[in-house]
Amino acid sequence: MHASGPWNSRGQRFLSSNLPINTVVLFVPQQEAWVVERMGRFYRILEPGLNILIPVLDKIRYVQSLKEIVINVPEQSAVSLDNVTLQIDGVLYLRILDPYKASYGVEDPEYAVTQLAQTTMRSELGKLTLDKVFRERENLNANIVEAINQASDDWGIKCLRYEIKDIHVPTKVRDAMQMQVEAERKKRAMVLESEGTRESAINVAEGQKQSQILASEGERAEQINRAAGEANAILARAKARGEAIRVLAEALTLQSGNAAASLTIAEQYVSAFAKLAQDSNTILLPANTGDITSMVTQAMGIYGTLTKNMPQKPKELTQKEKGEMDLES
Repeated sequence: MHASGPWNSRGQRFLSSNLPINTVVLFVPQQEAWVVERMGRFYRILEPGLNILIPVLDKIRYVQSLKEIVINVPEQSAVSLDNVTLQIDGVLYLRILDPYKASYGVEDPEYAVTQLAQTTMRSELGKLTLDKVFRERENLNANIVEAINQASDDWGIKCLRYEIKDIHVPTKVRDAMQMQVEAERKKRAMVLESEGTRESAINVAEGQKQSQILASEGERAEQINRAAGEANAILARAKARGEAIRVLAEALTLQSGNAAASLTIAEQYVSAFAKLAQDSNTILLPANTGDITSMVTQAMGIYGTLTKNMPQKPKELTQKEKGEMDLES
């Protein structure tokens, strides 16, 4: 015959009337430890399975459950480091490691552990500001577990973990925290927007810079190409002019060269007067404008003077003259 352990679903201890009765042969269920007294003194702890006791002399005094026990820690008031009053509750997870100490070490284990958890919670909350309470819940739970285990070692109980369920702050403080959160979000939004504007301005400036660089490089390449084209054109005109002069010089050495030169000068003379008539309505003409012959004669005279002053090309000797010179030598 057996009964449930000393803790119900709420973590409350059963009364002695709920304890199993000594029927000589007892079957202890798994994960339970029955504490037996003989004539009022501790005798032994019954292990799970078959057990035999002496009636009248042996009495089952405590039934300890070796399973994990859950205890609700009632809501309590605590003051943080920055003088904010908080309402906080939690859940405590325990396990009995030594049934003897759990039975004789403390009168009411539930009450003792609950009070220890509450006092430790108030002490730990007084070391933290309101903002850190929400950020360091895990550290807060770990500190409470450590403090409980230091005190509950003599009770044969081990605290496995402590979890904070709810933290309630005053209405005004909650509204202020909400306003602070909204202000932080607005600040982050403004910072992100300003960074986006800055990046956009940098990108636009970089684009304009690259555009100006490419435009200047294109203009420089265009000027280089234009200069190269003009240089080639000047060189080509110079070569053409030189070739024309060479051909003209060869033509002047011919028998009818003077007549050709006179004709060219007459044509240029008429062409010059035609251009003057196109460029301006007012023309200053020499007195002998109609005397083209005199103008050509004057030009040919200038040409003759220039040719006399130019060095003469040595005349090539004929075969007969070369033979005579050889005989004389």
